[in-house]
Amino acid sequence: MPAPVQDVFGAALLDVQYGDHPDGAKPFGEGVPRGVMKLVEDFDRDTYRAAYTISFPNAVYVLHVFKKKSASGLATPKPDKDTIRARLKAAEDHYRRTYAQED
Repeated sequence: MPAPVQDVFGAALLDVQYGDHPDGAKPFGEGVPRGVMKLVEDFDRDTYRAAYTISFPNAVYVLHVFKKKSASGLATPKPDKDTIRARLKAAEDHYRRTYAQED
């Protein structure tokens, strides 16, 4: 991932950690569970996305960061959505084990 994209995503995710809503962040949609947000950044004719969840009060989980490659226009490829869903489940499990006693 190009350094300028890393900088944009890093700054946005820092905002999320402080409870702010970064510019351009929106629900992922496309059949991905609620609570998953996405950041989109274009660089050098490529599009990059970062998926993260704000479903937990004490943690931000970055679920997937990828270069969008879709043969079907704007839609996110199924393997990327499957990765997001699997990592969300892992994040839920981790959160329960780690923070359950603090809530």
